[in-house]
Amino acid sequence: MGKSRSHWLCFPFFKLTGSFRRLRLSRRSLIIASVCVVYLFFVVSQVGYTQQHRDRRTDQDKYRHARGLYNLDFGDAPPDPADLQTGANSVVPTRSNVVYITLKSKRQKPANIRGTIRPKLRRKVRKSKSASSDFTQNKLGTLQRDAGQIKRNFARKTSRGEPGDVDYKSLDIIPQSHTDAHADSHISSIRIYSQRAPPWLSPQDVKAMRFLADAKVLRMKEVSHGDSPSLLIFEGESGGSATNQKHIKLSNACGGQCGVISSPVDTTEVFAFHLDRVLGLNRTLPAVSRKFGFLHDGQPCPVVSWDASLYPEGLAAGLSTVRLTWGEYQSSLKQRCWLKNSSPKPDSGCSSVHHYEWSKLALFDFLLQINNRLDQSCCGFRPRRVDVCVELGHHADCRDQNHIQLTNIIHRGHDPRHLVFTNNKGFFDRNEDNLDFRLLEGIKELPEQAVSVLKSRRLREKLLQSLFLDQTYWESQGGRQGIDKLIDVIERRASVLLTYINAHGIKVITMNV
Repeated sequence: MGKSRSHWLCFPFFKLTGSFRRLRLSRRSLIIASVCVVYLFFVVSQVGYTQQHRDRRTDQDKYRHARGLYNLDFGDAPPDPADLQTGANSVVPTRSNVVYITLKSKRQKPANIRGTIRPKLRRKVRKSKSASSDFTQNKLGTLQRDAGQIKRNFARKTSRGEPGDVDYKSLDIIPQSHTDAHADSHISSIRIYSQRAPPWLSPQDVKAMRFLADAKVLRMKEVSHGDSPSLLIFEGESGGSATNQKHIKLSNACGGQCGVISSPVDTTEVFAFHLDRVLGLNRTLPAVSRKFGFLHDGQPCPVVSWDASLYPEGLAAGLSTVRLTWGEYQSSLKQRCWLKNSSPKPDSGCSSVHHYEWSKLALFDFLLQINNRLDQSCCGFRPRRVDVCVELGHHADCRDQNHIQLTNIIHRGHDPRHLVFTNNKGFFDRNEDNLDFRLLEGIKELPEQAVSVLKSRRLREKLLQSLFLDQTYWESQGGRQGIDKLIDVIERRASVLLTYINAHGIKVITMNV
């Protein structure tokens, strides 16, 4: 009885103790829950900030993409030493905004070269009543393609060697977008976004490009020169120098600064000019692509800088050429003519061209597959029926190759040691299993500067930066996609050439001549 009473007396104490224990447990749970809430809040805030930052970067990338894919800034990578030799040149930018170039990964599918040429666009041309009836019937400058040569028909024909002048100001031509409004527009088609052009282009190159692309056309002429097809020349607004005037009196072709207009199908001239400069050869004449509203229905035409020094004896005598047969050419390669400034013997069979010039020509022609200089008979590859060598019957001359005449080997009248690469008709649709290796026959050395560009894997980057300057050419080839296809072809041929160099033990040496 006493024990039960003591239990009942102690029960309130036990009950109070249990409540304190439960209270302590609840307080611990509250602390843990508070810590969890704080941690959860921290995690959620971090996730939200990360997502917001990611969205902001996405918007920035979209904005950059909208501004363009092409970057003319050369980045933080140090330029090549060869580039620095001609790179300390400042030019006036033609554009104020910044554009970005990005190098895409190489495609696995083969390039469709034929798909890069846009269809022919037809534009209406309105001419004034003051123009002669003969000129109304025959559109100025209509160029036709016949057996691989350009025939130009004007309303008024003149005697052989005498230029046929047509005054541009007598025409009432309606400017249409980019067609022929360059002269009246303040926006140049040569796009330069920084204070200096790419280092492989000299200030003279940039000046010539701007003239060819933007100069107001004052007069157009058709001139004949020797046995070659006639040339269509336009004269710009700027005047020529005193040195130029001396050649003008002989050639009677250009009274100022002029450009030679080619057919729209000869777009390789523009690509060849930029490839020549990127490789450091500097043997081609400046060339751009330009639209004339009164020619070819406004299609882009290659325009090459006129150089009167190529005609030292006048237009009637033709270009200053080197006449060699294939056998004589191979013999001169073995003689290593004019090497180390030593005069060759009279009976050596050497021409006036320095030995290193043939190495530069062979490398350049192989990359573009230009066969109209060293292999006009197409003896080193399988020609098509539509090729000029087949149509004119030159391919049959391959039976006696040593007597085949080299053609289009040009030099300036005052500089017979160095070649000038003109009429650069290349082929991008020739497969790697049908390349013309005859162009490399007899070559034992190649220029180090050009080969280093091919090995550095920066050929694509430099060509993109260089070709991007010519807006008309860039757009005529389908933009970045079309230009990439052309560069794909050159890169594959460069890889073949490097393999050929290793297999045949060709020396790569410095050729500062």
